Amino acid sequence: MKEFVINLLLNALKKKEIKIKKEEIENHLEIPPSPDMGDYAFPCFFLTEKLNEMPHEIALEIREAIGNPSIDFEDIQTSGPYINFFLDRKEIARRLIWNVLRNKENFGKTNIGRGRKIAVEFSSPNIGKPFGIGHLRSTIIGNSITNICEFMDFKTIRINYLGDWGTQFGKLIYGYKKFGDEKKLHEDPQKHLLDIYVKANKKKIYEKEGKKWFKKLEEGDKEATVLWRAFRELSLNEFKKIYDIFGIKFDEYSGESESVDKKEIKKVVKELTQKGLLKESEGALIVDLKKYNLGVCIIEKEDSTTIYALRDLVAAIQRYKKYKFKKMIYEVGQEQILYFKQIFKILELMGYEWAKDCIHVSHGLYLDKDGKKFATRTGKTVFMRDIIKQTIFLAKKEIKKRFPKIPKQELEERALRVAVAAMLYGDLKNNRSNNMIFDLKRFVSFEGNTGPYILYSYARASSILKKTKGNKKFEIYDLKPKEIELVKKLSEFEQVVLNAYKSFNPSLIANYSYNLAKIFNEFYHSCRVIDSKEEQFRLALIESFRQVLRNSLKLLGIKTIEKM
Repeated sequence: MKEFVINLLLNALKKKEIKIKKEEIENHLEIPPSPDMGDYAFPCFFLTEKLNEMPHEIALEIREAIGNPSIDFEDIQTSGPYINFFLDRKEIARRLIWNVLRNKENFGKTNIGRGRKIAVEFSSPNIGKPFGIGHLRSTIIGNSITNICEFMDFKTIRINYLGDWGTQFGKLIYGYKKFGDEKKLHEDPQKHLLDIYVKANKKKIYEKEGKKWFKKLEEGDKEATVLWRAFRELSLNEFKKIYDIFGIKFDEYSGESESVDKKEIKKVVKELTQKGLLKESEGALIVDLKKYNLGVCIIEKEDSTTIYALRDLVAAIQRYKKYKFKKMIYEVGQEQILYFKQIFKILELMGYEWAKDCIHVSHGLYLDKDGKKFATRTGKTVFMRDIIKQTIFLAKKEIKKRFPKIPKQELEERALRVAVAAMLYGDLKNNRSNNMIFDLKRFVSFEGNTGPYILYSYARASSILKKTKGNKKFEIYDLKPKEIELVKKLSEFEQVVLNAYKSFNPSLIANYSYNLAKIFNEFYHSCRVIDSKEEQFRLALIESFRQVLRNSLKLLGIKTIEKM
């Protein structure tokens, strides 16, 4: 409804030949402190300089230009320098509820994408290392952004671009040959490969041997290739267990290794050379981007082995050929901001028009409770599987406090759903650009701005609906303040999703979900539902709340539960 008021003002100001941006109107539009003063108010003080008139005179002129817009307003009044909009609340409530109940999971969708393709690269853990907390943010945020793009009618391609190539694999191969144990490798691949990697980095002589083995790998040596493939497959199987817990799927598992086809590498190097972009520096090949304030990008090392920049250039070109994407989103940490600026600039200088459609969506770091970079007290690697186990344990404790007689199987199922919601929401409620405190106990709390609180609100709504038989016929009497507030919040959903898409910022939807749940709980405490004369309307309003909250949480990757 807010959008409708903004457009109404925009058109009225155009009639008066007042040039103003839509965003400026939105920034000035207010919600009055009391419903008696209207649902929205537009102050005209800021227009005095432009028009050289008194604010109350401007308000009168704009009100005259608005005319009688539609049945959606009971009245539009001026009060001194303000234009106050009084909505026809009953009509808006009736229309909103029917719209939600008719469209269900499609409520709030738009066709902005019109079936065009958006490729999203996210998660991208490193082969041979455990899935640690460092890759969780990209996984959670990237998944939600992809969900939002799908909701906007884009055809999405979910890409997991694994870190599966580079000098570290030479070290890993050498380390396995020196310290490896086949039985340990198959019993716990993540732990054993990590142990090997740590040992292989302890002495300089190991580094030299590692470089030799990586060169062998790049040259197609059979033994090196067999070991590398085994490490890749075992690691990927472990990663998929994590993705299954979070309900995250990918359309493509690829990696840097697929961008080292000698023919493709040579093509890109030749193209860079022909465009006059490639230079030699201390034996290495570079692209000098200093005149764009982007420093120097190394393309090939002095020993002629490839580096990730060259592999990323090849991957980007291959992806465009394969998908002809409208946008290519890289959801990667903010420490890579300069690097992606370099990659996109090089693609642009190579003459690829689609380079402008490549977007780096960055995120901040997880921080420990003390505000420092996340790590365990001992400084050891934090395994994602251990974090999940700990979160499920905390969720079980919270559930058993409230439902001590819950059957074991049901407890397991609910605890997993609550734990996943706690971790997903605990991250997504934060603006992705900010660093955030990773505090599992706070995430799992059933009170405050948390995932479990929102799931509890949904379950409460489900419980009310199970107690009675609602029907689609209802009459709207005089609306109570909390009913009006809930209707307004439900009506905002489409615009919130649109804003989240435009900014690639799922936190807008996450915080909307919390505020919606909070308003619903206030409505529940102040408005009797069962056996009230408004019962049928309020049941329909509750069902609308459930549907919109379910749509919101689905965009975050969170599944609802009917009972807590």
